[in-house]
Amino acid sequence: MNNKTKILGIAGTNGAGKDTVGIILADYHNYLFISVTDLLRQEAESRNQPVEREVLRQISAEWRRESGLGVLIDKAVEAYKKVESRYQGVVIASLRNPGEATRVHEMGGQVLWLDADPKVRYDRVQANMVARDRAEEDNKTFEQFMSEEEAEMHQSGDAATLNMSGVKQESDIFITNDKDDINLLRQDIESSLGLQA
Repeated sequence: MNNKTKILGIAGTNGAGKDTVGIILADYHNYLFISVTDLLRQEAESRNQPVEREVLRQISAEWRRESGLGVLIDKAVEAYKKVESRYQGVVIASLRNPGEATRVHEMGGQVLWLDADPKVRYDRVQANMVARDRAEEDNKTFEQFMSEEEAEMHQSGDAATLNMSGVKQESDIFITNDKDDINLLRQDIESSLGLQA
């Protein structure tokens, strides 16, 4: 990421460490970290709907149909613009539709794709679900975890539905996060984005 890049979209598989990347960039490089998944969770709660992956998928598709495929990026950037002078830029996770990657690029940003071994990712999600207040959402078998991921990787309806493989195709930077060492991940991020340690 060069000095001109103010917007970084983070995409990748579940449990790969997308939020951790956002936190690292917030803590060490003064980026505002916004999770669009949190925006969807808040919306589900405001509708008195269960905070489950299927509900979040439905809300995100509804918003994309109403306001365009890049609506979640627009909402995040709108929030960032209110406090822009206090930050180096904004990190937005988790992109799940190619229209979101396109919107990041239209705004002059880059998209980072994060991945890890499926079993490593599943174990992370299970170990962290209570701490992240996602016990109901993440309490799944490995088979359920992989089945949900498969449903999100490929478009299953119109252009507003999730298509993470399409986001991956539009990504600029790729990082594999198989190790549970936050310092190694930080080094990989800083090296890949051209940031000073």
